[in-house]
Amino acid sequence: MAFKPANHIQDLQYFGEFGGVNPSISDSSTYTFLSAKTMFDTFEGNADGCYLYSRHSSPSNLYLGQALAAMEGTETANVTASGMGAITGVIMQLCKANDHIVCSRTIYGGTYAFLKKFTPSFGIETSFVDITNLDAVEAAINNKTKVLYCESVSNPLLEVADLKALAALAKKHNLKLVVDNTFSPLSISPQHLGADVTIHSLTKFINGSSDTVGGVVCGTQDFINELRDVNTGACMLLGSTMDSMRASSILKNLRTLHIRIQQHSKNALYLAERFEQIGLKTVYPGLPSHPSHHVYKSMLNEEYGYGGMLTIDAGNISKANELMELMQNKNLGYLAVSLGFYKTLFSAPGSSTSSEIPEEEQKEMGLSDGLIRFSIGLDADIARTYDTMVECMEEVGVL
Repeated sequence: MAFKPANHIQDLQYFGEFGGVNPSISDSSTYTFLSAKTMFDTFEGNADGCYLYSRHSSPSNLYLGQALAAMEGTETANVTASGMGAITGVIMQLCKANDHIVCSRTIYGGTYAFLKKFTPSFGIETSFVDITNLDAVEAAINNKTKVLYCESVSNPLLEVADLKALAALAKKHNLKLVVDNTFSPLSISPQHLGADVTIHSLTKFINGSSDTVGGVVCGTQDFINELRDVNTGACMLLGSTMDSMRASSILKNLRTLHIRIQQHSKNALYLAERFEQIGLKTVYPGLPSHPSHHVYKSMLNEEYGYGGMLTIDAGNISKANELMELMQNKNLGYLAVSLGFYKTLFSAPGSSTSSEIPEEEQKEMGLSDGLIRFSIGLDADIARTYDTMVECMEEVGVL
């Protein structure tokens, strides 16, 4: 039987305190112990099923973590207050002074800033490479390298990482392969392709309503225990704790993720194919013209499609801005960062989500100032959306 991640989410059953179909929300920051001995054992990590303090864990957070672990096929997961809370916690747990990271050159701007500008003060250095060039990846590995880091589908250029090949490299050199799967939940399952740790920004597709910031780390029970350790755990000590109310909200939205991803993918493929047909420079992993289309297809959970992210090049930032403003005025979407919303979102990443990357490095990696990143929404009449988008492009001279 084919691996179907969504089925694992739906199979989880949590009853509320009074038999509710949704689990009760644990609205407490601290928990009562019936004996001092139990409190001591919990601090030492020797009391299963006991809650210590919500920065460590809470029932609501554990429910969400279990559901996300089921989705990704990992032993367990730890939810955090943001995607960056997950990323920074993992890196600081896996690396110490004098360690080295090999990372994709095209990644989310916040991740880039953390690895390029923040971690060097702790003695952790990073080499940024073309993740699609396996020879370049291996050449960057040295005897201090501890982590190989990538995004399944990169932000914003939509480069696709060959996770099977990268997992083999990581195993060969005794590294941890850490994969940010934010752009491709359900479509790609990094754990089943050899990843050691899978990260998501829950803010995006998984929550899907642009009302919550959150993150998750999916991995082995041992690694998640390390992150939560009261003495040495990066998530515990850095305090990137998700609020229980938010965890409960995301868990409810997670139940419809499989339906939403299918529609995001269907709409994005429809637009990408037609944009390319009319001569727009279009990047979408579902197009045969994408340089790594065959790689994505080899990793794909087919029923979920190639995801909801695509890019076009408007030629320059002036035309890109004019086009986005007009599309917003025509109610085709919002000129906004982030992704995974029910409505289409668009932005020029060179001056927004990737602005932390210096301009010369943007040019080197192929990030032009006219690039528009689209997170395609759940439009019921995507043909009409396409027609209106084309009218906007013609009006501003992109076509």
